[in-house]
Amino acid sequence: MVGIVNAQYNAHLWFVFVQPIAFGLILIGGLAETNRAPFDLPEAEQELTGGFHTEYSGMRFALFFLAEYANMIVISSVATTLFLGGWLRPFPHVAWLSLLDVIPSWGWFLIKSFAFLYLFIWVRATLPRYRYDQLMRLGWKVLIPLAIANLLVTGIVKVLLLY
Repeated sequence: MVGIVNAQYNAHLWFVFVQPIAFGLILIGGLAETNRAPFDLPEAEQELTGGFHTEYSGMRFALFFLAEYANMIVISSVATTLFLGGWLRPFPHVAWLSLLDVIPSWGWFLIKSFAFLYLFIWVRATLPRYRYDQLMRLGWKVLIPLAIANLLVTGIVKVLLLY
């Protein structure tokens, strides 16, 4: 991970600008992995009469939610490291922005990670839940072909730049 952040520093560019499709796929995959809306099909709160929302109370329920939010923090931190320069301030090579150095590097990392957390919460509050057929169509007909095409284009561009 340190090497990825250093590569972004040496390239003078965050990888979100190099790989915007991969960044979008990571965001969508992160939402799905954390079981957040619109991807929380098995745990739809309003449709439950039983399940972990009513089965567990007190500390057990708190531990479920703590695990969900810990997963969101991990995915936000990984996305920050991979695509937004990790702990580096925005545009670290621009001299007139050196006044941004008053915020320590861990502060920049937290600011970027909290932006992802805000995005996760905002998406949950904004988007409606998918039906199962819509989710399968999105995954199999849109996201997987898009990821494969992105991988092929990235490989072709990398080979062309090396020769």
